[in-house]
Amino acid sequence: MGTMAVKPLDGQEERERYFHRLLTDIAALEQMLEQGLIDRSQMHIGAEQEFCLVTDHWEPSTQAVEVLKDIEDPHFTSELTRYNLEANLDPLPLKGTCFSQMHEQLNRLLNYAQSVAEKHRNNIVLTGILPTIGTRHLSDDYMTPANRYKTLNNAIKKVREADVEVKIKGVDEVNLHHDSIMYEGCNTSFQAHLQIDPDTFADTYNWAQAISGPVLSISTNSPMLMGRELWEETRIALFTQSVDTRRSTFLLNEREPRVGFGTAWASGTAADFFKKSIVRFRSLISTDFEDQNSLEQLQAGETPKLEALNLHNGTVYPWNRLCYGRGNGVPHLRIENRYLPSGPTTSDEIANMMLWVGIMYGRPKAWEDIAGKMDFRDAKKNFFNAARYGMGAQFHWDGKIVPARELLLDFFLPMAYQGLDRAGVDRKDAERYLKVIENRIRSHNGSEWMVQTYRQLRRDLNAPEALRKLTCCLFERAFKGYPVDAWKNTCRGQSPDHLKAPRVSDLMSTRIVTAQEEDSAALVVAIMKWNHFHHLPVLDTRNRLTGLLSWADVSEISEKPEIYHTGIRDLMRSDPITIGRDASAEEARSLMQAHGISSLPVLEGDTLVGILTTNDFT
Repeated sequence: MGTMAVKPLDGQEERERYFHRLLTDIAALEQMLEQGLIDRSQMHIGAEQEFCLVTDHWEPSTQAVEVLKDIEDPHFTSELTRYNLEANLDPLPLKGTCFSQMHEQLNRLLNYAQSVAEKHRNNIVLTGILPTIGTRHLSDDYMTPANRYKTLNNAIKKVREADVEVKIKGVDEVNLHHDSIMYEGCNTSFQAHLQIDPDTFADTYNWAQAISGPVLSISTNSPMLMGRELWEETRIALFTQSVDTRRSTFLLNEREPRVGFGTAWASGTAADFFKKSIVRFRSLISTDFEDQNSLEQLQAGETPKLEALNLHNGTVYPWNRLCYGRGNGVPHLRIENRYLPSGPTTSDEIANMMLWVGIMYGRPKAWEDIAGKMDFRDAKKNFFNAARYGMGAQFHWDGKIVPARELLLDFFLPMAYQGLDRAGVDRKDAERYLKVIENRIRSHNGSEWMVQTYRQLRRDLNAPEALRKLTCCLFERAFKGYPVDAWKNTCRGQSPDHLKAPRVSDLMSTRIVTAQEEDSAALVVAIMKWNHFHHLPVLDTRNRLTGLLSWADVSEISEKPEIYHTGIRDLMRSDPITIGRDASAEEARSLMQAHGISSLPVLEGDTLVGILTTNDFT
């Protein structure tokens, strides 16, 4: 949870004050490391649960601020969008039944949040990317009205000086542009925290990097965005691009994305790691600091907050993020695992975290110097292979290419058992949650279930209906508590579509063929013939709708020689009647009847997003 009271890093005086604090924080951290003040006694674990709020029609809500106000619990905080919230779990000593204790608190908090959400006719959904998110849910109207988000958004836009570009290709493809960071709000995760020994920082952090691919492969739960099948964990690509401050250029750009895996193994101390982050990533925001700086606090025998360093660190998003914090006045370092997705159940989330922690503690001596045993590029390649292919990935490991299931079952799962035993975790707890992982390896994970279920739903339903049904099913099954490996690829739950008058977006076709004003009329007519099209939207060079071509407009000339000398502009109907995607289907039907037309281009602003015909009502 980042600092909410932030302000722009503007003006010479503000920048001088901020950077003085930042450099002082680094100096203070170096002193604490040298003097052995960083806690290395009892290690702790913690977690942050991000979740989605949906309406009773299973679409993104706008009620997060109101729900949060009624929750009145400091464990909860806001997120970027009006349809996301976050629950922060209490840190626990890594021993005994800590994982089942965390699970109990997580269930208790989510059940309470669900009871409050229901009063606003909302529900909670645990998923990496909410299936029903559409482009209309990424407007500024859906941004949480908090200063932190507006300030960060403005700072990133100022640095980038261009729209955010999202290009992801999997089975399907998305190619989107936006003028804000709202795509970040599509992502929800279960962020696991593990305290580490500062004396072994580099080796421990590198091991966390090395195992990221295999751990992610069994945990993927975000295979789709806006009804498109993309990566098994699409969050990895989407989050990377949503807050990218780099601009597209013809020049070779060596700067890293703010969300990333890194470029090399870590070396040196934790202070050295933070220094490199400051060098690589520009500071974006500031805040009003306390009177005493970090060095003065140290001299007074106090534990400093390192506010400026944490503020900078909160705007850089490596998938394994090093964090500094204080617990009961004692400073500590921890690794925040940011690549684990939310859901599909709390049992799956706790199992994912336990697998990660167990492998972190179960590392054999032969793998203690991972930087000397494995090429960093192989670790990075493993991570992105896992994001793209999930359990279908193959990994570079110990000089071999090993399938994900084989590597997990034969190497990492036994290692996790040993690591948890070494950490003093209750054996029954370990068996309970690691059995969830084993069952998932032998069956399916969240992303595999979601893709197969959606494909089945699409046999009988159009895309918007199928996505709502899928979201309804995610909600119902999550609160039953059965891990995803036990889920069947069917959705028998009752989606409340019958309670809702259909909208244009529910019926329209989105995969549409268009013509350009300068296209050959003969070619366009041929395309209409070949595909049995009765209507074809016409766009200008800026892809704005300028006309609509119907078969009635071209039928008389379609077989005549003059078709080769006729322009589209001479045949199309200029300024066609259009409708918005959120209009009711009944309004669209009445509009067609009133004007004696059989099709309506659907616009969002001046952008064509679909077409609705009389056939879509049947």
